[in-house]
Order: sequence, then structure tokens, then C-alpha cells
Amino acid sequence: MSLLNPISRRQAIKSIFYFSGSLALGIPGLNAGSSATASQSKVQTPNKGFLVQGEGQSPNYSIPGLVKKVFEEAGGIAQFVSRGDHVVIKPNISWARIPDLAATTNPEILKAIIELCFDAGAKSVKIADNTIHDPSRCFALTGAGRVAKETGADLIYPRSSLMRKTKIGGKRVNVWPVFKPLMEADKVINVPIAKHHSLSKLTLGMKNWIGGVGGSRWALHQDINQSIVDLAKFFKPDLTVIDAINIMTRNGPSGGKPDYVEKKNTVILSNDPVAADAKAAKLFGKAPETIGYIILGENQGLGTYQFDTLTVKQVKI
Repeated sequence: MSLLNPISRRQAIKSIFYFSGSLALGIPGLNAGSSATASQSKVQTPNKGFLVQGEGQSPNYSIPGLVKKVFEEAGGIAQFVSRGDHVVIKPNISWARIPDLAATTNPEILKAIIELCFDAGAKSVKIADNTIHDPSRCFALTGAGRVAKETGADLIYPRSSLMRKTKIGGKRVNVWPVFKPLMEADKVINVPIAKHHSLSKLTLGMKNWIGGVGGSRWALHQDINQSIVDLAKFFKPDLTVIDAINIMTRNGPSGGKPDYVEKKNTVILSNDPVAADAKAAKLFGKAPETIGYIILGENQGLGTYQFDTLTVKQVKI
């Protein structure tokens, strides 16, 4: 039985995005409160949340094989990506670090997901992240540039012309510059790496959306847990795929030393962004309720970390 529950969301999200060009002018970016959130009008909640956790236990397991198996257990990529879709994948490639340092999304995971999307008939696949370090260096060192060349995906260079003021409508983040490719897609897949963060404790799926916007990251970090949830409720991806092949256990989010890295050989797939982050938190030995944005995400209706309410599967190869 398929666990994937496709939801129609892009027509509404595009309408909000293009309408916001005039709506946003002159409105402050951060807001102490908001009468309504954009996500309330653009997101349809799936009837049933699901989560699949895959572990590579064989000494010779392959990362692409693990990604493929996780999607198979969820019903297959074709349950999610339709022929002719324009897909955008949001990895974390913000740091000019090699993959072994676990600061950025593993390029093998990124490549495997792109290939699955094309296999399902996607018309285009784009890779989009608003990097912190110089984009060209990030693309080269993280392996994202190589993946784009090998798969035919479009690697989007972040620049100011691709940011548009958009009404987020959150409790903290009201109007903010949004990276246009993420708003123009038919389907969006969030592919963060799991790692330590000095301020929010962990950076997982929901926090990955800080790389989906422009503007001042310093301002977003002033009330970081609510800012994370505001952005996550706005973007709410069709799927979250958490890269926990190697995790960064300290000195995050940038890391920089092999000593900070622990091998977990794990991939987590879910249509519930709160559940995905909650499951990943356990890999660090942390209870979900100890992470501020996970608690807020559940309390504000983004998802749940009550796993007994979800369809949960675990696979090993």
C-alpha cells in the first residue's frame, strides 16, 4: 500500500507568491503577531502522515540503494512526482566544505533523489539554496556542481534578482525576501543534513528553510525557534528527506574537523516535517520535546512528534 499522499499545493502557493509582490511593499519584515498565516491558505494537510527510516547496515551498502529502498517503502517516487512536474530540491549546501565534514547534504543522496525524480517523468529538477559562503566555492566543494552536471539538474546561483518580498504571515516573520525557484515549482523536496547547531541545538529539516530566503539571517536568529517554524509553515515541502549518513555532533553548523562527525548510515523520509525532525533528533540522543522548534511546530499545527499517530516503517539494507 502506498504511504505517499500527494497534496495539491503549488497553484495556491504560486498565487500567494505573485500576489505578494504588491502586497509586501512597505510592510515591515518582522512582526510580533499576524492575523493569518500564508500557510493556512496554501497548504492542505495530508490525511495520514508517514515516516520511513532507512539504515545501511551491510558493510557494502550503497547510499543510492538506501535512498531508493526508503522511497520504495513509502510507495515509490511515482506516487509523489508526476510526469511533467517541475521539481525543486532544497539541500543544505551553504558551507564551502567537503562532504566528509557533514556540514552539507551528501551529494550521493542529492544525486539519487534527482535521478528518481527524472525516472518518474519530471520535466525539470532544480537545486536551490541561498548559500552562506561564496556560491561557486560551495557548489564545487560540496559536490553539488558535479551532481548537477551528471544528472542534468539545474543548479541555481543565488542572487538578489531571484529574491522577492513575499508575505510569510508568521508570528515572527511577516514579509521577507523569498528565493523564487522554491515558489515556482510544482513539487518541492527538502533535503537537509542532520547536524549540531550552537543556537537551536540542532539544524534539521525545518531550519533548512532559512536557506530558502534572503534578508538578514541575524534578524531571523533573534527568535530562532519561532522564525524556523514560521518559514517551515510557509514552505511546507511535499517531502522531507533527512541526510543522516554522517551527522555533525558539535561545532555546528559549519563544523570543519573530522572529529565532529559521527557515522549513522541513516536516511529519514516523511511528509510530516515535525516528525522527520523529531526522528532525526533521536540520532543525537535528544528527545524531540527538548528542541524548541519541534515543540512549536507541533503546537502550531505543522506536524507531530507523536509517532504512534503516523504510519512508520523501518528498513535496513
